[in-house]
Amino acid sequence: MTGKTLSKTPIVMTIAGSDSGGGAGIAADLKTFAAFGVHGTCAITSVTAQNTTGVLEAFDLAPEAVASQIEAVCTDMEIKWAKTGMLASAEIVKEVANQVKKHGLSLVIDPVMAAEAGGDLLRREAFSVLIKELLPLCKVTTPNASEAGALAGIPVKTPEDAKLAARKIADLGVEAVIVTGGHLDATDLIYESASDAFTRVPGTFVGGGTHGSGCTYSAAMTACLACEDSLETAARKAKNFVVQAIKRSKPIGRGVGPVNPLGKTLEEKERYLALKDVKKAVLILANSPEFAKLIPEVGCNIGMAIPDARGYEDVAAVEGRIVRYRGRANPVGCIDFGASRHVARVIFAALCEKPGIRAAMNVKYSEEILTACREMGLGISSFDREKEPEGVSTMDWGSSEAIKEYGRVPEVIYDEGGVGKEPMIRLLGTEASELAKLAVDLARKIE
Repeated sequence: MTGKTLSKTPIVMTIAGSDSGGGAGIAADLKTFAAFGVHGTCAITSVTAQNTTGVLEAFDLAPEAVASQIEAVCTDMEIKWAKTGMLASAEIVKEVANQVKKHGLSLVIDPVMAAEAGGDLLRREAFSVLIKELLPLCKVTTPNASEAGALAGIPVKTPEDAKLAARKIADLGVEAVIVTGGHLDATDLIYESASDAFTRVPGTFVGGGTHGSGCTYSAAMTACLACEDSLETAARKAKNFVVQAIKRSKPIGRGVGPVNPLGKTLEEKERYLALKDVKKAVLILANSPEFAKLIPEVGCNIGMAIPDARGYEDVAAVEGRIVRYRGRANPVGCIDFGASRHVARVIFAALCEKPGIRAAMNVKYSEEILTACREMGLGISSFDREKEPEGVSTMDWGSSEAIKEYGRVPEVIYDEGGVGKEPMIRLLGTEASELAKLAVDLARKIE
């Protein structure tokens, strides 16, 4: 070798076991690295036959196979930070310790002892070697309450127990200990031995799958430290990342659901695409003079939800609506999320019935327009405001009633208005830009 390839992108390594179910271990680590924009490399220590119900079998690699993987990566790339996960045997722990010293790796240790779904991942004889030979080499270790108790030799049931355990673990040679709070009060506790200082990172419990949460947290810490964040900043980022990954978990399998490390990243992508499509839709409407005659007196709006939208803030629309000005459609404000509850309510009613229908807009009501809708072969349904129960939102109730009456989501939902309420037609579809084209085609059919 003539030297290592240098990269502006931080390169990190995970030394851990595989999870055939894709929820923890190497799988979770590499997804987390990708989400943080660092390049992830790996050295597999064990191959597990694992799913959401637990670890069925584990097959440890030979220590020299683990060493060879680490050697291959570290002699080619500049690895400054690495993390360990499942290190099943004493021999593997010893070999990893040798490689850490040889290549001068800054190490984050996730002292994996058992899988979230069930199953031991660290043998008893390996535990003592981990304490004696690997922990003194690490910069940070991230045990949960149970793991902290095992390392410190005391039960950890309370935040005060966690403080005592952190000090005892630091006495083993660790620079910083983070006792994660998932099995306590959701508060993570940071202890830095050099300053003998504690920092609390508070949190709240959220619903969702937690399989792989420990792996994801330690991988996020490793990525942040590789990007030169401070310990506290890295811990806060990692905690928030895990919370978001739990919130966006999917019901995979019959057991404990896995976290979704890329969920937030993919959601941000969808938010960008929704904004882009609504912007495209508004340009189509603004550049089509014919459409202006379909704008009702109160103005119109057009919106689009991201997939798996959970609230109004997940629906992009025009702030202040679209109005008619000098014979053209003109947006009054910018395009943003949460800009129109009216359009969002129509979309959510449709989403409950058919997730693919993520866009809606309102246009002027007239019999002529409805006739044009029929001529274009659009499915049409309606609701009567006079039948609206007390204490409900008109758009929530009305849209749901129209969908129920039609038997599926129609392309058109209208109402004939009421006291102080302008009659209105709503168009529904999969994308805002497609709805805009439909509205322009509709306008061209009206004299």
